[in-house]
Amino acid sequence: MALSLSVVLLLGIILIVLIRGKSIKAGPAFVAILFGFFLASTGMAPSINRFLNSIANTINHITF
Repeated sequence: MALSLSVVLLLGIILIVLIRGKSIKAGPAFVAILFGFFLASTGMAPSINRFLNSIANTINHITF
């Protein structure tokens, strides 16, 4: 849960920065938000979640 909230917060901040920097207009940003919202309700959502969790676990296991 904490990881999901962090990713959502990070993506939200990136979206706000892109809108304020005029790299992306409000219309395409709204479409991207709706796309993510509807994608989360499809059967593909668990696969995406597993993929993101595996990336997070891989990053977590990297030692320097």
